Amino acid sequence: MTQSLRRIALIVAVATALSKVAGLVRQQVIAAAFGVGVAYDAFNYAYVLPGFLLILLGGINGPFHSAMVSVLARRPREEGAYVLAAINTLVGAALIGVTVLLFVFADPLITLVGPGLEGQRHAIAVLELRWMAPMALFAGLIGLGFGALNAADEFWLPSVSPLLSSVAVIVGLGILWWQLGPAIGLPEKAVLGGTVLAGTTLLGAIFQWLIQLPALAKQGLHRFQLIWDWQHPGVKEVLQVMGPATLSSGMLQINVFTDLFFASGIVGAAAGLGYANLLVQTPLGLLSNALLVPLLPVFARLTAPQDRPELIGRIRQGLMLSSASMLPLGGLMVALAGPIVALIYERGAFDANAAALVGGLLMAYGVGMPAYLGRDVLVRVFYALGDANTPFRFSVAGIGLNVVFDWTLVGGPTPWGLQLPALNFGAPGLVLATVAVNVFTCLGLLLALQRRLGGLPLRAWARDSLLLLLAALLGALAAWGLSVGIAWPANLWGRLVECAFASGVGLLAYGLVASAAGVPEVRDLALQLRRKLPGGG
Repeated sequence: MTQSLRRIALIVAVATALSKVAGLVRQQVIAAAFGVGVAYDAFNYAYVLPGFLLILLGGINGPFHSAMVSVLARRPREEGAYVLAAINTLVGAALIGVTVLLFVFADPLITLVGPGLEGQRHAIAVLELRWMAPMALFAGLIGLGFGALNAADEFWLPSVSPLLSSVAVIVGLGILWWQLGPAIGLPEKAVLGGTVLAGTTLLGAIFQWLIQLPALAKQGLHRFQLIWDWQHPGVKEVLQVMGPATLSSGMLQINVFTDLFFASGIVGAAAGLGYANLLVQTPLGLLSNALLVPLLPVFARLTAPQDRPELIGRIRQGLMLSSASMLPLGGLMVALAGPIVALIYERGAFDANAAALVGGLLMAYGVGMPAYLGRDVLVRVFYALGDANTPFRFSVAGIGLNVVFDWTLVGGPTPWGLQLPALNFGAPGLVLATVAVNVFTCLGLLLALQRRLGGLPLRAWARDSLLLLLAALLGALAAWGLSVGIAWPANLWGRLVECAFASGVGLLAYGLVASAAGVPEVRDLALQLRRKLPGGG
């Protein structure tokens, strides 16, 4: 089982790495073309709903994906094909309706999400939303198909498919740059730039759906037919997991709407959030997929009472590995935020002011990386246990907390003209509010899981997590000291060497301290690394 999990994790990690690198290049192209200008700032508001659906419904580890894996992993292939066709029919019909609503009501929806947008940004956002409205339909089909493929032990294609979306945007903007050159970022070209950006984003989603069809046919899971059957036991089980899970994940995404609502009064904040979030999601998505994709079927197969000890061991494995990877990465994001942003983005229309804005946001995101992945591990355990209601309840509570934290840390529009005190952290306060919500959600889910399983060794887990946190702080301090203590050249190669050297020393310091602390998962990883080194045995 362990060797199988390692093989799956390697496949998922390589495929996800390719997708994340392509996504990073896509974001660099967007940054060079638009900076934090009108076209991309408006795009972040237009993308909220289509992107929310693509992540929610079509994303790996999303509710559609998780529901299909949890149910089909325990069923014969022929029955799985029937269940997939029936779910595709039911979900497709509903999402066609969502697509129509997004197109028709684009104007009031943009007003709802971004009440502070002025005329040009609002108009461009409406145009971009209408271009991307069909992503609602393709998002659902993508998530269901890739969930079925994962249940059939097909992991490469689902993890690598986002690469197609990035390539579509890169090629589209490349052609536009070839036609317009640096003028692509001028305000008078914002409508054209926004249209190309939105159109190629839609095209990428279509490609993600098309690429899965041959793989589904090869696995005997694809049927070109409409099946209106919601009484089949497999279909009912998928819907029972999918419904609350979708609502739960949707509640989390409402926090994104809330953040953009408050960000609409801060010029460039939405674009800055997009750039900083991509820098966090690149390593986070890579490690999340490598960790959660192979563990989810394992959780689903260990739900019997006699398997409880092994399930608890796998939960600890998931949480400790997420902490062991996210804590040092988050520390480096905080310590090296300025050099990282300058290295990745600072060229073309992306100037020093934009870099300062994104750098502050990246530091805030870095603080919250461990809680983000830890929450995802716990949510998947509840899904495997057939309980999507508990994560849903915590997600609903999180929405209220996020609104309170946004008002407290940022300030902004309030209902009925109320004047509430705010700490005025600016745009980074939006990220810190989400971080606080994720921390509270993690703690609540852990306590609920302890009651559900009849006890968890939380003290031992907390002790090892604190040891990893101490190691991560020391590693981040070492990286920061090297960054500020040496006069690095302010050019591409200087920044590259600065980030690589400081990060390497920081990670080395973290590894040494964490290994000495005796955390079993870190010790095992260190042993595996030593074996792979020349002369390591």
